[in-house]
Amino acid sequence: MDKKSVWAAIACLIASACASAAPVLMDKADAVRLVEQGTFGPTDALVAHVQAIGAQGWLNEQFAAPPSQYPSFAYVPPGAQVFCATNSNPNCIRDNYSLFLLQNAFFRNALSGPDQLRQRVAFALSQILVTSGVVVNMPYGMARYQQMLLDHAFGNFSDVLTEVTLSPVMGDYLNMVNNDKSNGTVNPNENYAREILQLFSIGVWELNPDGTQKLDATGSPIPTYPQAIIDGYANLFTGWTYPPLPGATPRNHNPKNFSSDMVGVAAEHDFGVKVLMNSAVDTPGKSMPNDLAFGIQSIMQHPNVGPFIGKQLIQKLVTGNPSPAYVARVGAVFNDDGTGVKGNLRAVVNAILMDPEARGDAQSAATYGKLREPVLFVTGAARAVGTTSDGVFLAQQAKKLGQDVFNAPSVFNFYPPTYVVPGTQVLGPEFALQNASAAIDRYNFANALAFGTIAPLATLPGATGTAPNWASLESIAGDPDALVAQLNGLLMHGTMTAAMRSTLTTAIAAVPASDPMTRAKTAFYLTITSPQYQVER
Repeated sequence: MDKKSVWAAIACLIASACASAAPVLMDKADAVRLVEQGTFGPTDALVAHVQAIGAQGWLNEQFAAPPSQYPSFAYVPPGAQVFCATNSNPNCIRDNYSLFLLQNAFFRNALSGPDQLRQRVAFALSQILVTSGVVVNMPYGMARYQQMLLDHAFGNFSDVLTEVTLSPVMGDYLNMVNNDKSNGTVNPNENYAREILQLFSIGVWELNPDGTQKLDATGSPIPTYPQAIIDGYANLFTGWTYPPLPGATPRNHNPKNFSSDMVGVAAEHDFGVKVLMNSAVDTPGKSMPNDLAFGIQSIMQHPNVGPFIGKQLIQKLVTGNPSPAYVARVGAVFNDDGTGVKGNLRAVVNAILMDPEARGDAQSAATYGKLREPVLFVTGAARAVGTTSDGVFLAQQAKKLGQDVFNAPSVFNFYPPTYVVPGTQVLGPEFALQNASAAIDRYNFANALAFGTIAPLATLPGATGTAPNWASLESIAGDPDALVAQLNGLLMHGTMTAAMRSTLTTAIAAVPASDPMTRAKTAFYLTITSPQYQVER
């Protein structure tokens, strides 16, 4: 055989060996952590899929997944008493003047929707750019607002701010709708102008790129804006009203309607000069859409936006107490996605979940992690055991635990991002909801899910109730060690201590081997009620 033939044979052998080699799987513990951070809870099938395609492969897959859809709720007039008096539905007020059906849809999507990462990011955005059924309790309006967050979850943050500003739900919630220019006696309402700065974009204190506060020469934090800037935006946001009802004659102040974006009324808008953030001067005579675009861009140019929004997204997805370095890395991507674009949420989410502080089998720092907020505690437990649900029970339980979805008590959300765990200096936002009563309610939820029968709600047409699938755990319950190993891997990415594993194994073995179902349920209940599980690390 000549040299050419020998080398050809060697190349063929190498190629065959490479072709037959098994693909390198992503480490299971890291895959579980990624799924915890980017979904509403791990499942065995999803973890195996992520292992097979890798972290970046799964993220790319999720970025391409189309958004889940909320039901299309029909317009209903504001007057509940009049509308429901002539309506044959005995639950007319519940179904038309509350968020009940929308909340159920949220939990159904969270359990089974393929766009898990998009849903998680939209849920995070809904807790930053807060609207609430406490004020806007019309499901057709709130569904449209939440769908907008789903649709724009991987878009540009400037577009999100624009859509939020034009939403009649936000307009109604923070008094921007029918906010008229000054008439010499009454000035424009400042509520939305104040909150878009304070809560939705830059915060009240100047920040370093790593999210820490800038300090002046006396060591005091530096305010981001004076009252005059709020006045400037209050004037900028004048002249918007509800969209007109079909067939109705448009008016300067249209009747309440949440079916599409607010519309501009030139006669009620201040077209004069306005001084905004970063000393930007809004010159007179712009059209209302151009005026609004200039105002949003003046906010986006502020250096606080990246660390302010980036840090909160880290807190919602990964850890409540991110290091300044983590915030700085994410903030840098917010400022420039690598192509010169600022505010690219897809790039920001990718940076958050691929960061060294997010990836790996486990994090060892005592200050790392986050309490599973009620929604994630409920959905994580349900998804782990293949639960099917119409959403009613899960929505009820999240509410009992302090998180009544889309019904935040105020624009400050269910808990503030600045909450410090008592007795420490560690940020732990979700711990603001935790107290003795809430702890007991978590046990009660776990007990109901594991040992109860959750029947369909009799007054809800098509209700199916909530039912876990215990087959997988029941099949290995004859071996307590195997059962504990399965729960340790799926729910805690292998972080159970030896003492915890021993305690669980002993408790499981105390249940007769002839009753594998009770063994499975007992092991599951003890795992999800443990402090080690409830604090995600």
